[in-house]
Amino acid sequence: MDRQPITREGYDKKLAEIEALDEQLDECTERIKEAREEGDLKENTEYHGQRERQGQIQARMNQMKGVLANCYIVDKADMPKGVVTFGATVTVKNLDDGLDERYEFVGPGEEDYMTDPMKILTNSPLAQSMLNKKVGDQVEVEVPSGKMRLEVTEIQDHQ
Repeated sequence: MDRQPITREGYDKKLAEIEALDEQLDECTERIKEAREEGDLKENTEYHGQRERQGQIQARMNQMKGVLANCYIVDKADMPKGVVTFGATVTVKNLDDGLDERYEFVGPGEEDYMTDPMKILTNSPLAQSMLNKKVGDQVEVEVPSGKMRLEVTEIQDHQ
C-alpha cells in the first residue's frame, strides 16, 4: 500500500479516535472482569456480549492504526502552487454534460462526499487522474458508468 498524505488536523483527529477506542476497550475489559465474577460463563450473556464488543473495538483500533502507519503528515502551505496536489481545491468542467464540479483532495479520514467542495481521497481514481495537472488540462477517468472527461478550470491555492 502506498503511503498517503494527511494534514496534521486529520492525523490528530484519527489519533483522538484511537484514544477514545482505547478508553472503550478499558471499560469493556472491566465489564468482562465483572461478568466473570458472576460465575458460569457458558450461560453468561453479559460476558459473551462484552467479549464480542472487545473484539470489534480491537479490530477497529488495529484498522485505524494501520491507516495512520501508512500516512505522512503534509503542510498544505508547502505544496506547489498552480498544479493539482494534495490539499488543492479544484474546479473541473465535465466535458460530457458541461457541469462544473469542485473537489478538494484530502487524506484518509478527511473525506466528505456531502460538502462543497466534495472532499475526496488523494488516492481515489478521480484524484489520481488530476494530480499534477494545470488549468486547461483535460483528463479521462474510468468510472463504473464508463469514462468521465474533465477539464481543470480553476485551482484554488492551498489553505
